Amino acid sequence: MEEKDTLLIVDDAMINREMLKDIFTGKYQILEASNGDEAINLLNKHKKEIVLVFLDLVMPKKNGLEVMQHMSLKGMLKTIPVIMITGQATVESDVKAYELGAADIIYKPFEPAVVTRRAKNIIELFKHRISIEKELEMRTQELIESKKKLEQNNDFIINALSSVVEFRSLESGEHIQRVKKFTKILLKHWRALYGEKEFTDEQIELIVSASALHDIGKIAIPDNILMKPGRLTPEEYEEMKKHTIYGCQMLEKFKQTENDFYKYCYNICRHHHERYDGRGYPDGLAGEDIPICAQIVSIVDVYDAMTSKRVYKESYSQEETLKMIHNGDCGVFSPRLLECLEHSKDDLVAKVSIK
Repeated sequence: MEEKDTLLIVDDAMINREMLKDIFTGKYQILEASNGDEAINLLNKHKKEIVLVFLDLVMPKKNGLEVMQHMSLKGMLKTIPVIMITGQATVESDVKAYELGAADIIYKPFEPAVVTRRAKNIIELFKHRISIEKELEMRTQELIESKKKLEQNNDFIINALSSVVEFRSLESGEHIQRVKKFTKILLKHWRALYGEKEFTDEQIELIVSASALHDIGKIAIPDNILMKPGRLTPEEYEEMKKHTIYGCQMLEKFKQTENDFYKYCYNICRHHHERYDGRGYPDGLAGEDIPICAQIVSIVDVYDAMTSKRVYKESYSQEETLKMIHNGDCGVFSPRLLECLEHSKDDLVAKVSIK
């Protein structure tokens, strides 16, 4: 980046411009303007080189305050300080100049030594501030990139871990990806329907990641039950139901802090088989006692199971699936969740193909 090295002196009186030129010649490049319009043209053309503007308050065409208003609208005052020079100062004009962003005000006739010191202090202050802002911006970008890489690594680990269950079950591995996509769709429709601030974008992403681990407890289910091709016996079914408990036990072993992501993972693992009428498992929760994140993953899990082909069944159409879900053939869900599913159905169809 090139060093700024130019002063802009704006005054309709030539004698004032000459006095300031004499003070700063040899130290900076000098640009001059005799009215507000000329000043604005020079600012637009040389804004990257100008390090400081001396700006007369009273001028023809556009006065100093109007020039500052232009600079403010264009964002120039963030990087170009302005010293207002005036011989007709009033409290009102001084206040207005400072409100617009003037760095300082000096009064005619001015003392060269004072002007030099004030100009030097302001230029150094702005350079230091800009340097700090650029450093902060660079650090912020580094943190954003680091956070993004960490999220990508975490997502990879979560997907790999959750896919172990499907690998053991001889599934294709696409179920987890569809659950994540469908969960995100329903969460966004839920927020739009029932409360714009209920879930932030960040919370939605956390819930989507947590949804991938909804069946992680099946890792602890014996192969003869998990991979059984036929109907489970009542005893085997009771063991299969324990995957909700096993998943939470696994999560507790790796818990470091009680953060939002852990809470979403725990609630989804434990409660994605609860039913709105209280006849689900493992805790028999009913109604809104079931965390909404678990309710959404529950209906998504059912929706994907019904619309997907499995070794033991053909896939159902979306129309058939929605009808069965609404009729209570696949569990009992809240009326609001069923309404949300209806609002989401077009987006769900668009996301069926996982690539």
